[in-house]
Amino acid sequence: MLCLRQVCLFTLRRYQARTLCSDLLLSQINDCTHEDEVFSLVGRNKARLSEKHVGIALNMLWQLQKKRPFLLRTSDYVRNHSQFLTLCILAESKVEHMEDEVIVDTLYSIMRLNVEEHVSLAKVLVTEAWKRLERQVFTCCALLSLPALSKFALCLYKQHRHFSPIIGQVAHIVDMKLDSIQDIRILSVLMISISEVITESFRDRLLHKAEQLLEEEHEVHFNYARRILQFLQNVKLRYHPVLEKCNRIFLESASHLDIHSISHIFGLYEQLGFDNAEFRLIAKQLLSETIDDYYDPETFAKLFFSLGPVAGSKVRGRLLVTAVNMAEEFSSHQVLMILKTMQKMKCRNSHLLKKMASVLHKHLDSYHVLQLVKLTQYLVVLRCQDLELFAKLKMLLLGYLKSSVIPADTAAIIRVLAMLPSFQVEEMIINKAAAVLPQCRLHHLNCIATALVKWNHHGQLHWQNSSELCAKLLQKLNDCGFQRLQKANNLNLLLEELPYVNGEWFEEVLNEETLAMCQHLIDQITWENVLPLSFFLIKSEHRCPALFDRIASVTVENIDKVSQFFFLSTIPTSEIYFILFLFSALNYDPPDNEEFFKSCIQHLTSNLSHLETYHLVLLGHVLAMAGYFPPVLMTTIFNVSFLSKLDAQLKVLPDRMKQRVHSSLMKLNRAVCLECPEFHIPWFHEPYCQRVFHNSMSQVSPQRQHIHRMLTEILGGSHYSRISVLTPYYYEIDFECVLDVNKKPLSYMVQNIALGEVGGIHLRHDIKDKGRKALPPGAQRIALEFLDSKAFSKDYSRHVKGEPAVKKRHLEMLGYRVVQIPHFEWNSMVLSTKGERLEYLRQQLYGIQ
Repeated sequence: MLCLRQVCLFTLRRYQARTLCSDLLLSQINDCTHEDEVFSLVGRNKARLSEKHVGIALNMLWQLQKKRPFLLRTSDYVRNHSQFLTLCILAESKVEHMEDEVIVDTLYSIMRLNVEEHVSLAKVLVTEAWKRLERQVFTCCALLSLPALSKFALCLYKQHRHFSPIIGQVAHIVDMKLDSIQDIRILSVLMISISEVITESFRDRLLHKAEQLLEEEHEVHFNYARRILQFLQNVKLRYHPVLEKCNRIFLESASHLDIHSISHIFGLYEQLGFDNAEFRLIAKQLLSETIDDYYDPETFAKLFFSLGPVAGSKVRGRLLVTAVNMAEEFSSHQVLMILKTMQKMKCRNSHLLKKMASVLHKHLDSYHVLQLVKLTQYLVVLRCQDLELFAKLKMLLLGYLKSSVIPADTAAIIRVLAMLPSFQVEEMIINKAAAVLPQCRLHHLNCIATALVKWNHHGQLHWQNSSELCAKLLQKLNDCGFQRLQKANNLNLLLEELPYVNGEWFEEVLNEETLAMCQHLIDQITWENVLPLSFFLIKSEHRCPALFDRIASVTVENIDKVSQFFFLSTIPTSEIYFILFLFSALNYDPPDNEEFFKSCIQHLTSNLSHLETYHLVLLGHVLAMAGYFPPVLMTTIFNVSFLSKLDAQLKVLPDRMKQRVHSSLMKLNRAVCLECPEFHIPWFHEPYCQRVFHNSMSQVSPQRQHIHRMLTEILGGSHYSRISVLTPYYYEIDFECVLDVNKKPLSYMVQNIALGEVGGIHLRHDIKDKGRKALPPGAQRIALEFLDSKAFSKDYSRHVKGEPAVKKRHLEMLGYRVVQIPHFEWNSMVLSTKGERLEYLRQQLYGIQ
């Protein structure tokens, strides 16, 4: 009977579809140019309306709204109209007679008109569509076309049915039909809709298909690329080949991007840890030209978020003034966005901050716990002075802490409570922390430990037996950290926890144990995890030969391997930089050092077009540290057009990155001049070095002054040595002296070298070769360098890191004999007396063994 009923309904729908082709009422609905015309037709023809009329009428209402600019749409008027309710009632009563695609179109139309998912019609449409989808799955009969399936999936996604069984059925159909999908628009919608219910292998197949379609289609709408980014964000994957293709589409579609699209793209880039200076530059230009067009709070907040971090001083000033004037109109979400952007801009404008703080008082109750955590962090970093606001935040956070049962939330609250000014710690906080420790990941343990150490150090634990309770909790923290590491049997899962772990507690308690566990899991190192492992080793500053050698061998094996199924390059070009940085910064040579660097350089130089301008500078510097100067890379960087492009892009980079790139370019320029004179590249960083030097001049440390006095005693007078000396190419050395052929010190007065004085410290100004007086035959300049702990790796090998090693190499090229004094030798028990230190210095200075 059920089968017969379905056949009858299907036949009836087909019959009605034929008879309605010449329907006058249908033509009248399609000819409407205003919503009121649709409602008038509905009101006059209620009895005649079929399911086809109803579906077309609801679709027409959305199409008429769609033609209007977003801010001029009248969805509220449409939904509240009496005839709209009539249409909904009629649609609900006729849903079983609707064609499959009419059901989907009707559901899509009411969703776009902002009808909430709990409304009866929305529920009935979803249920009916679900029934028909089940028939499609079980009978393998194509009832829904791929465009209709993608539209239905999008409706479910907008209704937040991310984990619903029906989404699973959609995913199953997509899995079966993936090879037949040839439209990136359809694929992109399906990808974000099913992203929460797919396996890792299915995820990779979807990405491979998306990459293929992005490459094949000549003109891809930027919205489709944006959906692909949303998919990557949903599955928490940063896949560079697809990211770069999407970015290229955004650049090509720049003239069509509005503030809503640009802010959304910037938000996705931020979450995916991706950045592109060219896109920043274009966005800055587009938004700066139309800055006066954004006068409502929603669009202005997006403008502030997108343009603020890249704006010049004039535009930045205008943004701040407008934000102050508009502050009272901002919603709770917009206030959070403004404060987040201010932190990113390092903007502590007191007037705007006071305005934001005053507005926040009325919004505090609308934030959920993690928003309050972020809000508190922004206010503390921006140095907000509103103590009443901090008091309210404290009470809200403590309230959430008392009821919190999620370890991540508990750790986040405790971390941010420790940031509050003059915070008095309650015993409840310590007890709450102790209760969740066994469930905490390493990051959460680190948050709690950092807060506890800070409170104990600043004397903020005031109840009875607080010191004892604190000591017990710290011990329990250590035990939980060790237990979590000892239970680790999957390197990928362990590496997922490590990016957010830092600070003294982890370094002192768990760092070596973590390195040991990584060594224990060394066989699990693959091309997929060499990058996060390299990040961890860079941060830990430990030279671990076994891990370094494994990373090098995996990199060489996979750097150009072409996968049968996915990923044209198993190790993305832009990520090889960080692997190279690990080896250069920690001054480690793997067993097959030449093969390792040769493979990396060959891959990089054949893919230079895939790298950003400033990435090339960073890459050139890191290779120069290791003593490699690929001609193709050097000639690319030291080119007028390249440097002009770099200057333009530096204007939109964050200050920290900008300083890093400037410094890397200077160091690369210096290295090329000294080590590769055959390239004929001039030294053009004199003004930059002078500016940096004069902005960073500080007093010499007491320890260096102490060494200088001893050096003066050994040489026989202060005029035989100098402290804090600038060399050619602007290396600053701690101490300099000159010994003649008989190892007798030469007086600087005799050499007639011009000296300046800053803060009581003498500085040489003969930093150009032509200003250096030639030494007598056989005489030798000696540079003495005191190396503190920052110059060495943190493992027991105490190996000199890359930068000090390069400095020694370059100073020797400049004619110095370099003497390095390690801090652990100078401060050792062996040199505990003045006499022992004098003898040590004398041996180092005169080369006595």
